[in-house]
Amino acid sequence: MIETRKRALVTGGSGDIGSAICQQLAADGLHVIVHANANLARADAVVRAIQAAGGSAHSVAFDVADGDATRTAMETLLGDGPIQVVVNNAGIHDDAPMAGMSEAQWRRVIDVSLHGFFHVTQPLLLPMARKRWGRIVSVSSVAAVLGNRGQTNYAAAKAALHGATRSLAREMASRGITANVVAPGVIKGRMADASIPAETIKQLVPAARAGTPDEVAALVRFLCTDAAAYISGQVIGVNGGMG
Repeated sequence: MIETRKRALVTGGSGDIGSAICQQLAADGLHVIVHANANLARADAVVRAIQAAGGSAHSVAFDVADGDATRTAMETLLGDGPIQVVVNNAGIHDDAPMAGMSEAQWRRVIDVSLHGFFHVTQPLLLPMARKRWGRIVSVSSVAAVLGNRGQTNYAAAKAALHGATRSLAREMASRGITANVVAPGVIKGRMADASIPAETIKQLVPAARAGTPDEVAALVRFLCTDAAAYISGQVIGVNGGMG
């Protein structure tokens, strides 16, 4: 029954990395809330895969950049009890050199990754604190650590999560709640496969290959366990040695 399981919300849970995270958390016995923005069908497919493997999950759809819509969604979800694990994985790219970047490109990328983090996480904190156990993991990017051409908006949004997470970790540590960032490098999936040639990956990545969504999810999964209770306020790369 759902009531006997801790509940995990994974934003952007219908994407390549998000789907892997959802399935690994479900394999650990959590009830997983698979979030999508517009494409609920993809989230439903992740739910079916989890259920076929014997896990527990359901899907939700809302725009994390919309504060009112997210607040309503959080109130509905919290009506069924606290959410003790949240993985802020939602994010978008809208790449351009900053000299040619529009204000709309700048704002939308930051709205999803940074404002979305606040809209989703803030309502969950006090219910989590009352349980005196919680895990907050935000998915960033190697671009936030090293920078990347054409991604000043994306790097800014993701780097902001690092400071927010370190501060939140200090605020919540005495309540048994950890907050960490996982920063992937080049990861196989729809986005990387279409945009980065294999030869370029070999030049960029010391490991000479792209990572897999499951390799990112494995770290997220560990950070959401009891064994990771003393790890908080950290930014951990999964990047094949890029830095």
